[in-house]
Amino acid sequence: MRNAPTILHLDMDAFYASVEQASKPSLRGKAVIVGGLGPRGVVATASYEARIFGVHSAMPMAQARRLAPNAAYLVPRFSIYRDVSERVMGLLRELSPLVEPLSLDEAFVDLEAGGVAWDAESARLVGVKLRSEIRAATGLAGSVGLAASKMVAKIASEEAKPDGMVLIEPGTERALLGPMSVRVLPGVGPATGDHLRRAGIHTVEEIAEAGEDELVRLLGKAHGHALYAMALAHDERPVVAEREAKSVSVEDTYDVDIHDRTRVGLEVQRLADRCVGRLRGAGLSGRTIVLKVRRYDFSTLTRSETLRGPTDDPAVVREAAARLLEGVDTTGGVRLLGVGVSGLADYTQEDLFAQAAGAGASGVGEGAAGVAGRAGEGELGLAGGVVTVASDASVGDDDAGGGGADGRVEEQPAGRRWHAGHDVRHAEYGHGWVQGSGVGRVTVRFETPESGPGRVRTFRVDDPALERAEPLPLVSGVASGLRGEAGEAPPVVRG
Repeated sequence: MRNAPTILHLDMDAFYASVEQASKPSLRGKAVIVGGLGPRGVVATASYEARIFGVHSAMPMAQARRLAPNAAYLVPRFSIYRDVSERVMGLLRELSPLVEPLSLDEAFVDLEAGGVAWDAESARLVGVKLRSEIRAATGLAGSVGLAASKMVAKIASEEAKPDGMVLIEPGTERALLGPMSVRVLPGVGPATGDHLRRAGIHTVEEIAEAGEDELVRLLGKAHGHALYAMALAHDERPVVAEREAKSVSVEDTYDVDIHDRTRVGLEVQRLADRCVGRLRGAGLSGRTIVLKVRRYDFSTLTRSETLRGPTDDPAVVREAAARLLEGVDTTGGVRLLGVGVSGLADYTQEDLFAQAAGAGASGVGEGAAGVAGRAGEGELGLAGGVVTVASDASVGDDDAGGGGADGRVEEQPAGRRWHAGHDVRHAEYGHGWVQGSGVGRVTVRFETPESGPGRVRTFRVDDPALERAEPLPLVSGVASGLRGEAGEAPPVVRG
């Protein structure tokens, strides 16, 4: 462990929702919930105004609507989130060559490697300056944790939320962690937490008091050793600049369970093609094909097959996925399907498994492209070393089109689907965003990041003057009034 708090963890506050508030003046200071608007959608991010009502990420959207019926419900706009994320990550890379992104809105930074911090005071000054620069560049707030290890720095940033900074002095970590719930430690989820609770262990200090042997008996050798070390605040993990992707996968959640076996097969074929498209886009190939099936009763099955060599041939991946499906009982219905490729390599070995000559030349994304009612295409992201594509049915678009304020989803003409929160442009009124749609109508609020709250107008969904548009970039500092200026409250130093 280091003797100075030179590992920084940055976590942008309510990132997706904060970007939406910065982009849409009429939503500033109001409850905003971003996620999938379909019947099985889940919350991706809730603004702090929405969290007052008990809404939180990963909550079913239907439950969120019951808790906060008057909030603004929007589907994600990943292109603008990536743009803002790139600005923030750029500021981090100015501090150090060792920046480890965990997601679009979260990263570790080794300040010592960058030569910008060597003790508590210099680290504190870096944290204050970084938060101010992020505010100036994006108008958004980020919370910062500073500590001598990654684990404690992440816990410190969580303690700092919202819009704050906490520095943990080396040597004081156990005093900080002791009274905290066991769930604060990495790897302690609901199941492990319940297992420890049944053994009378509720806090981090009680884990340390139980001893390593008892934890190994309760949780197994690997997990027991790791958990005991974390309870003592021992974490020697370095900040790693490059996190190599371990797998590429796509999955879709369906609003209505699929019962027809033929339809299930077609969906798997389509997912295989999409997966290969992402694989090729990343310049990768892989040896192991993985099929994921979540059934009507929420039981999830995973099956895999390893090929002789890496491939990016869509026909090969389709055939392997189909073989894996043969061994899965889908009686009763399927609510989620996924296809992935792991064992990645940056080269392709000529594959001997392809059964149809020229099948690989048919093009990615054809296969079952005409299947009706499928979830949206999703967004590619890198988190935890896994390239994933989240289904738009669960954290993205509503399947059938725009969702109105009451959550209904209306069928709209092909090619004219308007999703709540997405950008549009009108020939007469200019740039705006979709508030909702249904019954052949779409409601648009016309405003930009730099304007005040705009006017609301309603159009037919097939109005030729209305078209989709790219998000407008956030202007530096445009949303600085969302919450107080960075630096108003002094940073908290523990220890």
